[in-house]
Amino acid sequence: MTLSENLADGRTPRTRRRMTALLLGATLIASGGVVALAGPAAAVDCSTVPWMDTSKSADERAQALLDASSQHQKYRWLVEQPANDPARTSWNPGFAGEAPVVYPAQVDCTPVVIYANGPDGVYGRAGTTAWPGPIAVAATWNLAIGEEKAAAHGSESFDSRSAVVLGPGVASGRTPLSGRGSEYFGEDPLLTGLMAAANVRGLEQGNPDKPVVANLKHYVANEQEVDREESSSNIDERTFRQVYDLPYEIAVKESDPGSIMCSYNQINGVYACENPVLTTSLKDQMGFDGYVMSDFGSVHSTAGSMNAGLDQELNRPVWYTPARLDAALAAGEISQAQIEQAAYDVVITYIEKGLFDHPVPTTAIPNVSTAEHKALAREVAEQSTVLLKNDGVLPLAADAPTVAVIGQTASATATAGVSARTGCAWYLVFIRGTALNCNAIADPLTSITERVTAAGGTVLYSNGADAAQAAAVAAQADVSIVFGHYTMGETTDLADLHLDVNGDALISAVAAASDQTVAVLNAGSAVEMPWIDDVDAVLHAWHSGEQFGPALAGILFGDVNPSGKLPMTFPKALADTPTGSDTARYPGTFSDGSTTRPAGTSEIRQVNYTEGLEVGYKWYDEQGIEPLFEFGHGLSYTEFEYSKLKVKTKAKGGEAVSTVTFDVENTGDRDGAEIPQVYLTLPDAADEPGKRLVGFDRIELAAGEKTTVEIVIDSNASNQPFGIWDVDADAWTIVDGEYTVSVGSSSRDLPLEREFKVKVK
Repeated sequence: MTLSENLADGRTPRTRRRMTALLLGATLIASGGVVALAGPAAAVDCSTVPWMDTSKSADERAQALLDASSQHQKYRWLVEQPANDPARTSWNPGFAGEAPVVYPAQVDCTPVVIYANGPDGVYGRAGTTAWPGPIAVAATWNLAIGEEKAAAHGSESFDSRSAVVLGPGVASGRTPLSGRGSEYFGEDPLLTGLMAAANVRGLEQGNPDKPVVANLKHYVANEQEVDREESSSNIDERTFRQVYDLPYEIAVKESDPGSIMCSYNQINGVYACENPVLTTSLKDQMGFDGYVMSDFGSVHSTAGSMNAGLDQELNRPVWYTPARLDAALAAGEISQAQIEQAAYDVVITYIEKGLFDHPVPTTAIPNVSTAEHKALAREVAEQSTVLLKNDGVLPLAADAPTVAVIGQTASATATAGVSARTGCAWYLVFIRGTALNCNAIADPLTSITERVTAAGGTVLYSNGADAAQAAAVAAQADVSIVFGHYTMGETTDLADLHLDVNGDALISAVAAASDQTVAVLNAGSAVEMPWIDDVDAVLHAWHSGEQFGPALAGILFGDVNPSGKLPMTFPKALADTPTGSDTARYPGTFSDGSTTRPAGTSEIRQVNYTEGLEVGYKWYDEQGIEPLFEFGHGLSYTEFEYSKLKVKTKAKGGEAVSTVTFDVENTGDRDGAEIPQVYLTLPDAADEPGKRLVGFDRIELAAGEKTTVEIVIDSNASNQPFGIWDVDADAWTIVDGEYTVSVGSSSRDLPLEREFKVKVK
């Protein structure tokens, strides 16, 4: 089935669960109401109602609740508000001219389920932890710490009275200009999918007594903020499956998220929330069995969305209101079975994930950040910081007599509205501020000053607003640490990859005046670096959370050996990127060929994904373009040597398994962590660009220590390491022929290579 095909007979029944008695005990009234035969009394003892009986299966509990519900009580589960608050019978968003949406009181003994945005942490509340952003977590390449961080986030969310977390976010890194790129996990399907899965597991399984439902978003091909609600992502079938769908498939199969959010954009001319892929891909191909919710305002129809597989409208009910559902039902555009199924999908997910049995606190706990959470935030910041360049200046000598610290994001004191809080968290443009609670920021200036003065040295500071003044300060120092940044966020893409304000000029001026210069970057995506040859070291710190200062100081002075690796390619210039020189690819064009919407029209912007499979490092490989820093790159204060690559392969019956082993030795004089990466190049007959990441590990090695690493490449794995999408067969397939395994420390530093043949047919 192609992406543009609609379902001929409405929504396909789900295979995981079927409702055995859709209308058992209920009589449909013409108005859309249902009279329940055995609803509980108003002051019922909750221990006596079947949907709170933990000895029953989740299916039995969900069915019992819906059997006891009126038609409009079932509708309440189809919208975020007021379905999640049994005390509310109406909801008025306060928009001019909109009448309240009225519902009956919810059935007794159902939980209050409050949703909260926040793929990176709890938003908008004091007393919570400001974590490094998702792109920073991806830079750790550490699935265990990603899961641990998500569990802590889940605990704080629950104690803040939110039981559904709108996150993690997943995208494919098509352009580094994407305004929400810092909310995602980079450009590779495997790394992204596994990081998202770790996040889901941490949220949903990390605190059994504080359950939350994760919401994987934004499905799918939501790769830009420019016209995100009025654009169509036009993609061929194979590219869709292998690039944009695959990270979701990995995340679904590796973590079983409770919910998935459909995105704003169209996919090949059909809005995501009414697109058949909600069934054909999510449910049929991946086996997703949670519930599908919309993004806020991304629903454009009642029947079209329900027929595609949308279960719940997020936030303000517009298309899933009682009046519109009743009308669509009466017109035969949707069926009662579909309504029952949608309500069932939501209710059974809440029951299975524990929301019925572990209600959130009646009032939010004031301070939910703990010492353990802050220590973990620091560890994530340390592991995520990427040492991009080092000409020997780092680590700094403990007795450095004079250190200049220069730049706005170094200090907690704001200059022109920018401070260390900007380096703490990524920005949401539409709310004009950091979403996370960065009030507890431990800023770099304070941490560096404490370290230097304790050794008897001196710290000089300049906010960098005046590049000449900053250069004069740098000239007095033995080493200068200069900070550069840019902000990014929802609703707006980056205009370019240069630093904000006078960032490039500032770093150049400091480097010209200073004997030794270390550049520290706070940015949620790639950065162009016209000054790269003038500085001695570069650290990419992303948005490092509230422990930015201590984490950075630990790396600068060698307490911590940097181990972060880039989860995305840094180009030398924007024109080098897959979308950089073709306006039809980005930002997309209109019928007149321009990038500006014709005046007085609501024409949809057409964004053509004609780069196909050549996304991220695959583009640079296939086009022969040298990046500034390649995917997977990251230096250390020690050296690692790779050797003794062996590959053993078994293949038959359409399946293949290769066991890859190799040695990694720490040949330096410092302990350190390395992230060995395994890439696979497919046979020519596969018509596949470049190579693909098929496995990685994170290993800690003492100075002089050697270990053997084993990576298994299994065709049945969720990432389909050998597979390409066969459009004609509508399935993954393996091409017989000669494959190449490459092993090393980045996508361009691969000292080990071995060819092997696969024949499965």
